[in-house]
Amino acid sequence: MKKILLIGLLLSGSLPVIWSSSLPDKKTEAKGKWISFEHTQSESNSWYIFRRDVKLANVPESLTARIAVDSKYWLWINDRLVVFEGGLKRGPARNATYYDEVEIAPYLTAGENTIAILVWHFGRNGFSHVNSGTAGLWFEAVAPGVEIVSDGSWEGRMYDAYQDTDAPHPNYRLPESNIRFDARKEITGWNRKSFSGNIRGAFILNDPADVPVGQFVKRPVPLWKDYGLAEYVNIRKSAEGDTLFCRLPYNCHITPCLKVKAREGAMIKMQTDNYLGGGTPNVRAEYITREGEQEYESFGWMNGHEVWYVIPEGVEVIEVKYRETGYDTEFVEPFRCSDPFYNELWKRSARTLYVTMRDTYMDCPDRERSQWWGDEVNELGEAFYALTPSSHRLALKGIHELINWQRADGVIFSPSPAGNWNRELPLQMLASVGWYGFYTQYYYSADSSFIPVIYDRLHRYLHEVWQVDPNGLPVERTGEWSWGDWGENIDMGVLTACWYYLALKAELAFALQLKKNADAEELQSMMHRIAKNFDAKFWTGTAYRSPGYGGETDDRAQAMAVVSELAFADKYPALLKVLRKEYHASPYMEKYVLEALFLMNDPVFALERMKKRYERMMAYQEYTTLFEGWGIGAEGFGGGTVNHAWSGGPLTLLSRKVCGIEPTSPGFRTFRVAPQPGFLKEASATVASVNGEIKVSISLKGRKMTIRVNVPEGGTAEIVFPKGKPVKVTAGEHLLTGRT
Repeated sequence: MKKILLIGLLLSGSLPVIWSSSLPDKKTEAKGKWISFEHTQSESNSWYIFRRDVKLANVPESLTARIAVDSKYWLWINDRLVVFEGGLKRGPARNATYYDEVEIAPYLTAGENTIAILVWHFGRNGFSHVNSGTAGLWFEAVAPGVEIVSDGSWEGRMYDAYQDTDAPHPNYRLPESNIRFDARKEITGWNRKSFSGNIRGAFILNDPADVPVGQFVKRPVPLWKDYGLAEYVNIRKSAEGDTLFCRLPYNCHITPCLKVKAREGAMIKMQTDNYLGGGTPNVRAEYITREGEQEYESFGWMNGHEVWYVIPEGVEVIEVKYRETGYDTEFVEPFRCSDPFYNELWKRSARTLYVTMRDTYMDCPDRERSQWWGDEVNELGEAFYALTPSSHRLALKGIHELINWQRADGVIFSPSPAGNWNRELPLQMLASVGWYGFYTQYYYSADSSFIPVIYDRLHRYLHEVWQVDPNGLPVERTGEWSWGDWGENIDMGVLTACWYYLALKAELAFALQLKKNADAEELQSMMHRIAKNFDAKFWTGTAYRSPGYGGETDDRAQAMAVVSELAFADKYPALLKVLRKEYHASPYMEKYVLEALFLMNDPVFALERMKKRYERMMAYQEYTTLFEGWGIGAEGFGGGTVNHAWSGGPLTLLSRKVCGIEPTSPGFRTFRVAPQPGFLKEASATVASVNGEIKVSISLKGRKMTIRVNVPEGGTAEIVFPKGKPVKVTAGEHLLTGRT
């Protein structure tokens, strides 16, 4: 099979490049066909079963199945669950669909085999999903002597035991629907080898290129990790006795399970405590019983700290459990220090990060499940300090999606993919393509593969969509949503200049890497003009402020001037005074305020402000995740979810600044350890880089600092004490002392 380059829709005379795939092109005759049902194409929240019996003389050592659906599937082979929730939300580019690769040889035997697949078709658009309008299955597993493909030999039908619930339904941002399962219509054992019923249906057979799913793109992230069925931490009953409140160990993605003895026709309701996260309905589930003892697992994932089962009269609960699933990565050893507050803050930040990872990075897993890139910039930075390298692939997927959905007018927007959104938030887009977004993803992961793919479209956005004034400063743009942060006193002029400068800084690094010398010269000139004229326009003598801005001095604006390096050290004393007084940033932008304090070498106040900002949120002991705003309800922003991606910025800073671990070459092949512990007496952190695990611990006694560092094989580290010359060390464990 030869590789082909998949192409999306025409965008202003240029074609967006999607990833190359190993699917055969049409001329080499793809073996599998798109199989579906004639009368079900326009129905949302529809479910289908497919099965195929296959006789094999021998089982090959390896057999990779390629599987595509719109939207999700569950795969059994010979009565074993092989894939729990396969498929990705649709939209790697316009008119494209992801497919999975699954190694199935270990599940096959010589002789008779049964492959069974349950497909869930969302059937509606949402933020981060584009409905193709077509339910169906494409399956292809080919090796010497073996050919198992989707064709007319498969059996299947619409599975009408799965139904919609009554209102309320999930809010418009979610493509998923509530799931009701009527056990009276269950096709018992349809996915087992022993099944002898007749489920053959009328199929439509087409080449995949001839149906609305469009081109196929290989899934770029791992299949979900299935943690298996587990017992709840504890279960309590409501005063009326009709509701079970089942506590989870932490906020996570779960599917609820039950085993009951019941009369026919009783309705059990299932949801989590996050059902109204952000003030709008999320997903929930219902189960209608048949007579007798029965078991059921609702396959639509939910999240929260508790699962609630509403049990009607006449139903005896034998057992309730849950299955946790999530992105397939591992947590590193957590940050630890001498103050438990920061340990717990790091831990909750890491949990918040993980619960906002699945098909895409999400802003929140309840209200939206949407790939807002302002959130993703913070998330991808955290992942390098909290998770193992498999996590890097989710941000890379998001980068390609963001660029592939560039509008015909050159505008980049998020969330994307999205079937019901295409509006730009200009400052979020500058953050995305810039230093903290695209560049951080490259530099920390050492993966530059996306740079030549996205460069021209990034360049178009920054130089055609954005304009500069006669002094070289960017002209403010409202886009479709002029948004700099939640809250008040937002100085958009200063923020625009800083974010634009950081975007040019990233583009310059990419231009140099690609040897685009003319672009690099132009970018250097543009950055020089911004730096030269920035103070003249914005500096008042005590703070940075846009002409015409009438609000209180914006802490965000001062911070961005520092992190962009447009503010020089002579301004630091005045800026520190501002940041001691002004507290306007939401948790999203507070990350940059705290980073600015570390950059201005005031780690004591950075830690003090961090605690002051987060202590109200951290006082909620029942939560293991961080909120959208500083509190809940009226104290929050934007509806106030209790698990919001952007709030975990302290995780990055505790590891990168307090313990001082920063790369000095891509992928941490070389790195610096320059701790800023402030008033902390001990601290330690771990980084699982692509070049090996880095471990750092620091301790202070009086003016003596001790640093223990583990340098991976082939790596080099520079150890920087507050006083004294830097010390270079190579692979191995090292113990060094110096003065503070």
